[in-house]
This record gives sequence, structure tokens and C-alpha cells, in this order.
Amino acid sequence: MRLDTPTCDFGWQAPDFTLDDTTGQPHRMRDHLGGNGLLIAFICNHCPYVKAIADRLAEDARTLMDEGIGVLAIMSNDYRAYPEDSPRKMADFAAAHGFPFPYLIDEDQAVGKAYGAVCTPDFFGLNSSGALQYRGRLDDAGRGDASDRTPELVNAMRMIARTGNGPRAHPPSMGCSIKWT
Repeated sequence: MRLDTPTCDFGWQAPDFTLDDTTGQPHRMRDHLGGNGLLIAFICNHCPYVKAIADRLAEDARTLMDEGIGVLAIMSNDYRAYPEDSPRKMADFAAAHGFPFPYLIDEDQAVGKAYGAVCTPDFFGLNSSGALQYRGRLDDAGRGDASDRTPELVNAMRMIARTGNGPRAHPPSMGCSIKWT
């Protein structure tokens, strides 16, 4: 089922969490929240919306990380019901798309629920204090031709890094619903 993300709740304080990546290495959110902010992307492997943007997400994440902005991706789907989202397949998906960021397993779905994530992809742009400043889409290309796209997420995260605040108007992300247990 296709969903759009809710309107950004500017200033909402993101809760800290610790999740393992596909190798079992734990990652604490606060350890990735630096002086330029943090992007948290709720994604999965089987969603056609994520598949369509995965290479662009990796490219944009490299740009952000080169500019000192942290990036984490979280998979909150029930992978027992959707085996294509299993940790082993997450590692394969991350390698196939060259993800430069940790791809984390939300085993009990507590982080996805705490953040109010609704779909994949669902992007949360946080400032250096962990306050939400962006909840929108990756770019204006969607699942279509990306040859002449506007990198809205990169632009928003740069603004957040520079000013601590995100753009007040931005289109929502859209994708497949998160598969809750």
C-alpha cells in the first residue's frame, strides 16, 4: 500500500537508540549525530520505491557524509513475514547499491514506532541537537528519470547543517507501508 509521510513536526526531539547493523555491530544514534546533523532513512529491500532510489540515496549520502552530516538507514519491516528484507539480504542490498552508511536492523520495530515512520522510504533530517527539521522526499524524480533531478534532501540537510533549521515547505516522501508485526 502506497503512503505519504506526514507533515514535518518541526522541533520534535528524536529519541536515541542503539541498533545492530547486518554484521552485528551496534550503532548508537547519538554517536552519529554530529555538529552538522543526521539523516535517518527508514528503508527496506523489497519496496519498489526504495529500489528506484537506492543508487541515488547512496550517492546523496556520500555527498552529505563528505560534508560532515551523519547518515543512518533503518529497516523496520517484519522480515520474518517478508524474507526479502532479512538481515542477510539487507547486506546484499547495501553492497549492491554501495551504501556508505550503516544499514540497521530494527528487530522489534521499536525505533520505527518511536519515530512514527510510516513508509519506505521515510526520511528524518535532524539538526545537531537531534530536533526534526525535515521529513520529505529524496528528490523530485521519484521513481522516474533522475537525469535532471533536484536533490531536495541534500539541499535540506545542507540548510540544516548551516542554520540548524530546515525548509518550512517540502513535498512528502511516498512509498510502501512499513510491514508491522
